[in-house]
Amino acid sequence: MTNLLSISDLIRSAGEYLLMFSNWIWGMPLFLLLIGGGLYFLIYSGFVPFRYYVRALKALKKRENDAPGQISSFEALASAIASTVGMGNISGVAVALTMGGPGAIFWMWVSAVVGMATKFFEGTLAIMYKGTDSAGEKQGGPMYMITEGLGPKWKPMAIFFSIFGLIGTFCLMQANQLTEAITTVFTTPAGIENTIGLRLAIGVLITLIVSVVVLGGIQRISKVATKVVPTMVGIYFIIVAVIIFTNLEAVPGVFRSIFEGAFDFKAGIGGLAGSAIVIGARRAAFVNEAGVGTASMMHGASKNSEPVREGLVAMLGPSIDSGLVCTLTALAILINGHYDFGQIRGIEIAMNSFEASLPGVGHYLLMLVVFFFAFSTMFSYSYYGVKCTNFLIGAKYSHYYNYLFLATLVLGSVITLDAVVGIIDSAYALMAIPTMTTLLLLSPKVKQAMKLYFKK
Repeated sequence: MTNLLSISDLIRSAGEYLLMFSNWIWGMPLFLLLIGGGLYFLIYSGFVPFRYYVRALKALKKRENDAPGQISSFEALASAIASTVGMGNISGVAVALTMGGPGAIFWMWVSAVVGMATKFFEGTLAIMYKGTDSAGEKQGGPMYMITEGLGPKWKPMAIFFSIFGLIGTFCLMQANQLTEAITTVFTTPAGIENTIGLRLAIGVLITLIVSVVVLGGIQRISKVATKVVPTMVGIYFIIVAVIIFTNLEAVPGVFRSIFEGAFDFKAGIGGLAGSAIVIGARRAAFVNEAGVGTASMMHGASKNSEPVREGLVAMLGPSIDSGLVCTLTALAILINGHYDFGQIRGIEIAMNSFEASLPGVGHYLLMLVVFFFAFSTMFSYSYYGVKCTNFLIGAKYSHYYNYLFLATLVLGSVITLDAVVGIIDSAYALMAIPTMTTLLLLSPKVKQAMKLYFKK
């Protein structure tokens, strides 16, 4: 028993230090790189997200079976959304509220708008600068944008991205919060103590389920994603719509708190660097991944010979995850005011809010959504890690990453939420630096391609 307590204390202390580091690295410079860079892309592209949103929807229907790649554009988008529409849209929003207050949601919206422009450039460059792996297969992603677009002398930056890409694509948040949801809904009410041993057992069960899909490769992942994503978003929309319509009188106050808190610089941890602005952008990066580079790895696998068309498809992602799904979660939580400002908490806050609005069934309905959200993200993230491993050590050995990925699901189930947030936020920050630098340097190439594409 003493040993378990010592391990628990060690895990908690490590989590605190990791969170301190992530708070430091997610300071104003990185905020300016992501949001400022996204704003630059928005203006430089001539406000593509607003002008060509309908055309982007139409581009989903296009199929090119003879183009190099492994999946269609629709499968690429569905798989990318499967990774972004996940636990970040529930627990990530709850974490944002506890760290930055209601105002953080406003900055998540801002991040969604500029994130669409960033994703447009990511998707375009992912097709424009595909590389060839050691097995002769065409691949896309920031590492290939760097080596093919900027040249071989930039390869150290591609390696830097790939190393932290391996860490950033560990599904620690998903495993942690799914475990938390299971204990909140099932084991704790049954009088079962929430011990490390119990969480370890849940982690092993999660790992076994995920292994069935991820070991089947990108084709199996994309097929599962195209079926699960539309269904789970639709179910979640219906549940939250019921909560909103049964609490209509509270909705104006919710939006007022979001807009008032958006410019309250005393909110958050550590002054301006921890304000609602930075926290909102930070959580949005975890949710929609714009500028982080993960989605471009999926879009780089698309069978598409038109880079700009893939860019249009890619930009749809943030409007769905950060724009729609995160707003639904925020409204459901803020309607009941069930969050503790200043204390980092995740899925249990959403659970309590849903139960307060839908007594007796709220827990179980959200548990159903959480189940699909968490697993869909895990499926796509495993592919991202394989791509990074492929680049670092070759296609022949890349599949071994899946076994490491599955092992980290067990780790995510037992460590603290502070540790999870610290690890993933730090990795995302270190992935975003080379990705955004590459997008900015290659943006003139996208501009040239746009002129040709839209002229046709």
